[in-house]
Amino acid sequence: MTESLRPRRSCLAVPGSNPRFLEKAKSLPADQVFLDIEDAVAPLAKPDARKNIVAALNEGGWGNKIRAVRVNDLTTSWTYRDVIEVVEGAGQNLDCIMLPKVQSAAQVEWLDMLLTQIEKTMGFEVGKIGIEAQIENAQGLIAIDAIAKASPRIETLIFGPADFMASINMKTLVVGEQPAGYDVGDAYHHILMSILMAARANNKQAIDGPYLQIRDLDGYRRVAGRSAALGFDGKWVLHPGQVDIANEVYAPSQEDYDHAELILDAYDYYTSEAGGKKGSAMLGDEMIDEASRKMALVISAKGRAAGLTRTSVFTPPEA
Repeated sequence: MTESLRPRRSCLAVPGSNPRFLEKAKSLPADQVFLDIEDAVAPLAKPDARKNIVAALNEGGWGNKIRAVRVNDLTTSWTYRDVIEVVEGAGQNLDCIMLPKVQSAAQVEWLDMLLTQIEKTMGFEVGKIGIEAQIENAQGLIAIDAIAKASPRIETLIFGPADFMASINMKTLVVGEQPAGYDVGDAYHHILMSILMAARANNKQAIDGPYLQIRDLDGYRRVAGRSAALGFDGKWVLHPGQVDIANEVYAPSQEDYDHAELILDAYDYYTSEAGGKKGSAMLGDEMIDEASRKMALVISAKGRAAGLTRTSVFTPPEA
């Protein structure tokens, strides 16, 4: 399964029915690309979309991007053919299957079993292909912890805002923005936190969904900043102009990354024999202890995953 800290700051959606978009996606600096057979593809175009996706995956050129395919949800007649055709055709060049509108652990278990059967039949490494579960309605949110535990293949839990908003009768047509009349707090806070808690409790990544006003880059940055502040690992990208913003917003700043690395170095020193075996110590004007170390580990890991390099070094005080 993919390492938990493999970056997914920007998760680019690409319709499988558009070969030109599939080719273009290879050159964009997104951490993850998911090739879509679901909502972005018309029913009559789905069979050809599967073929396009298999061809695009097998042609290569994706670099270090995480390669995922979003199949149709299990209430449709397309899902099993999506999984079989894509995984049999390109399973060795595929990292994850994204299952939309997940409502129960049983749906994840079904996908896990089907993937295992295909992997064994095709001679692929069993368990290599991960699962990304998209939460898009009230039933899915209520079952979120069971969904997160349903399979060791689960790598991410994803908020699907448009379908979710419709499922709870939210009074708005603007995906991702606060509904008119909700003038205090964040209408999505409970949803985001529920997904985040289930992800962290089960060592998974949490991904925010799309912002459909694709030309409003300031709006994208503002909305992304909310889930990034909570601790989400990344957000969907629907347009190339959103990629760099997501990569920036969901990575630590250089200043924060440097400070986290200094805390880790200082804590290692002060708790050592040479540093006096102290449980807490001062780093400049800041007291650091074990809790500080844990917080710094999070920022450090995200910074390293994003490719940051430190620009400062801890120097132990003279004896």
